[in-house]
Amino acid sequence: MAASSSTGSATEPPGLETQWREIDNLNQQQLRAGDSWYLLDKRWYDQWKEYVHAGDQNSSSYPGKIDNTELYEDLDSYHLKERLSENEDFVLVPAEAWHKLLSWYDMMDNQPPLERKVVDLPSTVKVEVYPVEIYLCLSSNMESTVSACFSRADKIHAIHQKIRQHFNVSETAESRLWMRSTDTSSERLRNLNMTILDSCLSSGMTVIMEIRNADGTWPTSRPQIMRNSADEDSYRGPPGVCGLTNLGNTCFMNSALQCLSNTPPLTEYFLRNSYLEELNFTNPLGMKGEIAEAYADVIKQMWSGRHYSVVPRVFKTKVGHFASQFLGYQQHDSQELLSFLLDGLHEDLNRVKKKEYIELRDADGRPDQEVAEEAWRNHLRRNDSVIVDTFHGLFKSTLVCPECNKVSVTFDPFCYLSVPLPVSKERVMEVFYVSLDPTAKPTQYRLIVPKAGRVIDLCTSLSQATGVPPNQMAVADVFNHRFYRIYQADESLSCILDRDDIFVGCVDQDGEEVVMAIYMRERSHYRDYGSGSNNYGTSLFGHPLLMSVPRAQCTREDLYQLLLKRLAPSSEGEEKAEEEESSSEPDRGSSTEEGQSACGSTDTNSQDATDGDQSAGVEPSGKEEEDEDEDEEEEEEAASCAQANKRLPGRRRNTEKQKKALFTIQAVNSNGTTDRNVPALNGMTHCFCLAQPYIAIDWDPDMKKKYYNENEAEKYIKHQSMDVPHQQITVQLQECIELFTTVETLEEENPWYCPTCKKHQLATKKLDLWSLPEVLIIHLKRFSYTKYSREKLDTIVEFPLRDLDFSGFLLKKTVNSTEPPCRYDLISVSNHFGGLRDGHYTSYARNKDNGQWYYFDDSKVTYAREEQITSAVYLLFYQRQDKIRQPTVPPPVPSSSQPENHVSSQTHDGMDGASSCVSMETD
Repeated sequence: MAASSSTGSATEPPGLETQWREIDNLNQQQLRAGDSWYLLDKRWYDQWKEYVHAGDQNSSSYPGKIDNTELYEDLDSYHLKERLSENEDFVLVPAEAWHKLLSWYDMMDNQPPLERKVVDLPSTVKVEVYPVEIYLCLSSNMESTVSACFSRADKIHAIHQKIRQHFNVSETAESRLWMRSTDTSSERLRNLNMTILDSCLSSGMTVIMEIRNADGTWPTSRPQIMRNSADEDSYRGPPGVCGLTNLGNTCFMNSALQCLSNTPPLTEYFLRNSYLEELNFTNPLGMKGEIAEAYADVIKQMWSGRHYSVVPRVFKTKVGHFASQFLGYQQHDSQELLSFLLDGLHEDLNRVKKKEYIELRDADGRPDQEVAEEAWRNHLRRNDSVIVDTFHGLFKSTLVCPECNKVSVTFDPFCYLSVPLPVSKERVMEVFYVSLDPTAKPTQYRLIVPKAGRVIDLCTSLSQATGVPPNQMAVADVFNHRFYRIYQADESLSCILDRDDIFVGCVDQDGEEVVMAIYMRERSHYRDYGSGSNNYGTSLFGHPLLMSVPRAQCTREDLYQLLLKRLAPSSEGEEKAEEEESSSEPDRGSSTEEGQSACGSTDTNSQDATDGDQSAGVEPSGKEEEDEDEDEEEEEEAASCAQANKRLPGRRRNTEKQKKALFTIQAVNSNGTTDRNVPALNGMTHCFCLAQPYIAIDWDPDMKKKYYNENEAEKYIKHQSMDVPHQQITVQLQECIELFTTVETLEEENPWYCPTCKKHQLATKKLDLWSLPEVLIIHLKRFSYTKYSREKLDTIVEFPLRDLDFSGFLLKKTVNSTEPPCRYDLISVSNHFGGLRDGHYTSYARNKDNGQWYYFDDSKVTYAREEQITSAVYLLFYQRQDKIRQPTVPPPVPSSSQPENHVSSQTHDGMDGASSCVSMETD
């Protein structure tokens, strides 16, 4: 007999025996995670069993409608009673059994079915009788909450949809969820596909939905915006025309971000929120979706049209967290940042959740088409993302063993092309030449030398300009008033950096003369009694000298006279000293005093006062200052000078008595410090015959001030070669691409293992382009790093803005008209100005909406014309012509009548030459 109710009419049930057999069979099935089971009141179920076993459809044991009243706490909320027991208070039946019973007997009015999910817990699989009760609210009104019950097997997506439905949140509004376990602690629920069980949500907790602001920010991260003016909330500008604040040497990051921001397919992917469905939180090679989310936040803000500039601090922090090389605020390479970011976005958005192992196969003579298609299929089996869709292409790699001629062909994917620049075999070097003429000032020359040459080649080039034989030249690197290094003729020029101060002096290297290194030192006014010595401290100053001295004139007296001549151009001479001495001092008869006046003060110096003379601001160059031991210097005995004077002729001795020496001479080590390893000077006849003599000229401060003109000593003459502008090399972009596809021999550090020879070989390698992506990134390898040097190539690269044709470079020729063309138009570039350590990055980009070009210099954005795109390009972004859309809005017209702080006409200082541009200054 069937009963009816307002919930619907029951269908005619089968026979009682059939009912029992069907329900009993269904109840035998195993629990499977995710399946639905239903609670039935135990008394109703027992009565139903009695009824079907009685075999009489008119029996008084007929159960009637399904009634779970005894299981509810009340009939208003229909909350389940606490601590109900299975097989005492209720029984569980699988979904199919429940639906059969419901169709046969119907259910009491308004009672909800008690559906429960099977959950796979760490130790068992069971039906979840008591679900998780969670409070739901919006971040804009957290006082208004509603409760909802969810299975632990439900995904966070179910909570997300429940909040949308209850609070009428638009499906197009981008939102994110936060889990709040206490009043002060909240955690992001990033993965909507994670179960409630795995997310550690429990009853009583609150889930908050946060909705992204119209300006691209989140309510919880409002400080992301650089508030340039009080009315920024009302600012409306072209979407994407937005600066990025420099956080401290982050121009490299800003430049790369602007280029990617103006890559249409990638930016539209994020603006459409397509990334939300493809975030990969389980990829061990990824970053748990955090890089993709941080990048999305920056793009949303930049393209909201509501900001002059955005502060990418959170993004910078995320990058440093996952790539320690970008921690801190040192200058970095924009290409390195771009490479990391593209790889990070790819892995965070990889549609392949579980990568399978694929063994790569060599071509083994198979047709290129077959091998290429196989390689691309294998690539997509492990890598499938918007980055692959947009930036990945395929090139062919051919290796040939030089010994057995084994040919290995593989096809490999690429994300960007790093193309070399033609490198000149010559090098421009600037040196200071110091002649033997004591009256001649140093002369600066600009020389052309072989890039792979040796020091003798530099001397030969300088010889052509000076007429001095190369074998009579000594080449030294001067750093911090010292000779940092004196080079041998056969040393490689690669160990001399462009920033080094190179001095070349005339010397006689035939063995009859000694080459001496002369340092200039100034004594302090006071003795250093505190160090346990009564000696004077000294500090280096000025340029050191290289002098060739006849071995017969290596005595102290002869050196003094030679140095007087050598310093004549910058000293007022001994004559003035003599005049002042004779007019101010009486004649002294002591032979000891005579010795002192001739030789100078007998006080010696124990240390080089490095604390006050080190150049703390000098850039690191491998010339790190070594700690200098402050060794004691043996005092000279006045008697030794006096004894030497006794051997002088009478007239000369009387003359010497009237003179006061301008300086004293000390033997020192290569750092300009006197130590125990250097023999003390014992009198005027001491001979300086060390392997590499280093001599210090010590000046008393008062004498130096009177008789030494430091400004005059620092002066030099520029040779006419310095006026000849350095001719930069100009090449076409196509030439760089041709170099990329040129055969080369592998370096010794990176040999290839030949499977035939069974050993590593320096094989020849050739790369060829097979297929190209929608957006082609070309990296110009401007920075050259070798074992001895680092340099930037300032080669001018001319590149087309439109119609860059790759048909001549592709091995895979167009087979039919359905294949995409291979012509590209420029959409953005990253520039690098300056050198290796003082460089600056900017960018040009074409706005995808209005087609207008803009110049991005950190937080400053200006209008730009195509012809202003400079030759300082480092990265070029090209988009295939068939994918470029026409502007959807008309380009803005620069006008000087626009209001302040908006786009207005003015000259932009960052451009090469004067140009009328438009500036949005935010600093």
